[in-house]
Amino acid sequence: GYGLLYPTDELLKCNGKSLEGKIVAVSGAGNVATYAIEKAWQLGAKPVTCSDSTGWIYDPDGIDVATLIEVKQVKRARLTEYAKARPNSVYHEGKGVWTVKCDVALPCATQNELLLDDAKQLVANGCFAVVEGANMPTSLEATKYLQDSGVLFCPGKASNAGGVACSCIEMGQNAGHTAFQHQAVYDQLHQIMVNIYKNSAAAAEKYYGNKNLLVQGGNIAGFEKVAAAMMEQGLV
Repeated sequence: GYGLLYPTDELLKCNGKSLEGKIVAVSGAGNVATYAIEKAWQLGAKPVTCSDSTGWIYDPDGIDVATLIEVKQVKRARLTEYAKARPNSVYHEGKGVWTVKCDVALPCATQNELLLDDAKQLVANGCFAVVEGANMPTSLEATKYLQDSGVLFCPGKASNAGGVACSCIEMGQNAGHTAFQHQAVYDQLHQIMVNIYKNSAAAAEKYYGNKNLLVQGGNIAGFEKVAAAMMEQGLV
């Protein structure tokens, strides 16, 4: 979840924008969504939604992370319990997170959860950035519509790499027989995620003349990295 917000923050900065004071819509209520919400708060944004398999919450005061953790991780309850604990919030059955007016959307729940009609609703409501936290949460049609509409879009193959990145950090920690403090992990994760964004943007600029075509840039940057490794090892 933290790893998702690092490239989101960098993407906005590189386009003359900031998370400070922005309204963020988040789907999901698991580890990615919960800690994306927490980091969004830390970066000055206000996350106002979350969801689970039965419904979703809109909290105009901003999602309270402590309450969300208590409901979903401690009690293992439905989000109806969040609404009971936060009287200003509203619980809705079914889907609907992407109908909320927001500046930034972070789909963190499941595959194909953001479809073409959802993309149209986000654009109509003024959303200017969609960054994927789940695996392939945005359909191809929705992705194209967002790109064609000028929405900043970062695909999950780049922006949700934080989990794998932390696993690599853990492997390094274990191999060195050392223990990292929290901040050391966050610092390394931040650098990794920012580099992923920059590599994707650089490839998009090089091959398409547009640094914001991050789907294409991410594909090319990933391919070039694997190809270079194979050539260095004499495999091709």
